[in-house]
Amino acid sequence: MMSMWKLWRAIKFLFVGPVILVFLFIINLMTSPGHWWVQWAALGIGIAWVISLLRVIGAIMLVGGLAALITLIQKERAQRNQRY
Repeated sequence: MMSMWKLWRAIKFLFVGPVILVFLFIINLMTSPGHWWVQWAALGIGIAWVISLLRVIGAIMLVGGLAALITLIQKERAQRNQRY
């Protein structure tokens, strides 16, 4: 199970990763416009970004499933109490 710290870092990276990539693109454009080394940084950041996205989606699915389960249990209890 993923800790809250890992989840927080994954959520944060979804926003920070693209910002870092934009800064690297600007640096690449200003220093060596003929040689695009930023593509290799984009590949690494892109892979890390997708992994972070999957972690966040997994956590959202877990929380959504638990919320649905709790709602189902509450509805069943409410129906059972109305019968008696």
